[in-house]
Amino acid sequence: MKKILAAATIASLTASSALAGGMAPAIEMEPVEIVEETGGSSSNLLIPLILIALIAAAASTTTSGGG
Repeated sequence: MKKILAAATIASLTASSALAGGMAPAIEMEPVEIVEETGGSSSNLLIPLILIALIAAAASTTTSGGG
């Protein structure tokens, strides 16, 4: 029982000294503008079309069964 009490006392003293400094001051940051690029609709469809073509090509390949 004395070991548990000693451990609890050490833990509480350590925690109180760790928090003695308080919080760090807040860092002020300037707001950043987020600008969306306005591309054409074809640029938005290019990557999905490439992915669909790759999936279709992978699905259409057949392997011989060795028969």
